[in-house]
Amino acid sequence: MAGMFEPVPGGGAAVLLDEVEVSILRSLAVQLLELIGPGPGGEQGADPLAELFAEGPSEPPSDPVLQRLFPDAYGDPEAVPDDQLKAYSAEFRRFTENDLRAGKRENALAVVKSLDALTLGGDEGAVLKLTPDESKQWLGALNDLRLAIASRLDVISEEDTELLYRLPDTDERKPMVMAYLWLGGLQETLVETLLP
Repeated sequence: MAGMFEPVPGGGAAVLLDEVEVSILRSLAVQLLELIGPGPGGEQGADPLAELFAEGPSEPPSDPVLQRLFPDAYGDPEAVPDDQLKAYSAEFRRFTENDLRAGKRENALAVVKSLDALTLGGDEGAVLKLTPDESKQWLGALNDLRLAIASRLDVISEEDTELLYRLPDTDERKPMVMAYLWLGGLQETLVETLLP
């Protein structure tokens, strides 16, 4: 089970994680939360009714990671020649991005909470058990983490991923590459546990 999700009876998944793996996953999830930012109402205590009617941004984010997490509805706005499509895309973003951000925040927060609930002891690590709903949240968060890292590594296609395997150990991107590949393995095995 080490490093690979396995199905558990009754649905859900389990994985054995050591202290370093828990620390890495938690750190990445917290960084994702910081990148996504707070909701439209800010922190706790915000007016839920105001949040319901809050409009999101109409312009794409400037950070390439956020562009990857919240892509334009009709492709790259600079590549779209039609002003009407650009307007549709801006409207789509304005009415959907806040909800997309909220969902991504909820998924990343679910990862942090489940990792914080683990009791780590000794060299054995701990078994993280997820319900089917938690598994789906983890899957969403793992996907977002991989997209974020892929953006920083300029991974766009499968060929780009293949090049990562050939990086020398001295390359400064190597730790990020190792995290990207490890998260991919976690994601793949988690998907397999969700299949009927």
